[in-house]
Amino acid sequence: MFPCEFKHEARRPTLSIRFRSPVGDLGKRFGEVYGAIVGYLAERGEEPVGPAFATYYNMDMDDMDVEAGFTVAQPVPGRGNITACELPEGTFAVCHYVGPYDGVSVAYDQLTTFVAEQGYTPSGIAYEWYYDGPETPPEKTRTDVAFPVTPVDAKAPLAH
Repeated sequence: MFPCEFKHEARRPTLSIRFRSPVGDLGKRFGEVYGAIVGYLAERGEEPVGPAFATYYNMDMDDMDVEAGFTVAQPVPGRGNITACELPEGTFAVCHYVGPYDGVSVAYDQLTTFVAEQGYTPSGIAYEWYYDGPETPPEKTRTDVAFPVTPVDAKAPLAH
């Protein structure tokens, strides 16, 4: 079991690239995307301010709709396929997963159960934040899986 909690997040400016890919190619695509964004930031004399993230707009393992990038300290203009965006403000249910990326589905299952038990509904979009790089042993890799949520009962307060 991995710990789950609710967090309220403020809007955060990002640089990201949106793409479609089969799940088996995500590792390669993430490497390309994160490398391009870090290179662009370096050209500007800037760095990411947080871990790499990915936004999953669907869960079609053959044709995933993904946006990947980094948060930045202040809005930065995009260039080419690198887009200036922002992560939304809101309440998120978060599961703190530790283990290999190919086992992260357990965190999704656990988070889905946690959200329902607490009386919330996920938005349908999923986020992952990656705290470790390829040099970290797979069994020690830290990933946060998060869903934006709303209460099932519209009169219930959002958790903070």
